[in-house]
Amino acid sequence: MPAEVPPPAAEEAPQAGISLRNLTAYYGELAAVRDISLDFPANRITAIIGPSGCGKSTLVRCLNRMHEEVSGTRVEGSVLLGGTDLYGPDIDVVAVRRAVGMVFQKPNPFPTQSIFDNVAAGLRYQRSVGRRELAGPVHQALRSAALWAEVKPRLERPALELSGGQQQRLCIARALAVEPEVLLLDEPCSALDPVATLKIEELLLDLKDQVTIVLVTHNMQQAARIADVTAFMLNGELVELGETDMMFTSPGDRRTEDYVSGRFG
Repeated sequence: MPAEVPPPAAEEAPQAGISLRNLTAYYGELAAVRDISLDFPANRITAIIGPSGCGKSTLVRCLNRMHEEVSGTRVEGSVLLGGTDLYGPDIDVVAVRRAVGMVFQKPNPFPTQSIFDNVAAGLRYQRSVGRRELAGPVHQALRSAALWAEVKPRLERPALELSGGQQQRLCIARALAVEPEVLLLDEPCSALDPVATLKIEELLLDLKDQVTIVLVTHNMQQAARIADVTAFMLNGELVELGETDMMFTSPGDRRTEDYVSGRFG
């Protein structure tokens, strides 16, 4: 008797790249983020939107344990990467920040270092290697950040000679050099002009095949342009999460509709 052929499987949801379970983040006694559970799907761009002060940046800083760098803060709940709780008692925080890289609102290259040394900084922190061994990974990170052609002739020049948009892509290259699983970006284009912003957006669309991307943005048009999934936060809580097209055309919560239509925020 032939083996029974199983019915076609329903389309599976994208595998989570990084997940939150009942996450609450405090500044002193104030809970800036409250009881949030969500999955950021692997190899997709998830945008986090919401009005100023809603907890977007706090949430994303919890993903690589940057939140705890502020005095008087604490986190409850779990952040899971590959099934491992990044807040577990035996977890190396340095290893967390290698696996979950971060790019901040304003470009922050190391001011006294060259373009090459900026990208190599994380690699040198990981292990003691010579410049010859660093060349390959540094060059590849610059290519991944779409910056190689612009800086190849001047790798030894100071990083601060680059334009603002180039500096931000340099910071992305620095994060990519250590091969993270997740890349966090906290309003990475807010200080950039429209041309530089477009280059960053094009770069992120290319990078999502390599890394899971979580993007905090105040720019709803940016979220609509490049995000696969969008999360809307309000007053420290997750209001709604869904495919970006749905979130901007037919959200399930009236508060989301009011925000994306410009009624508040």
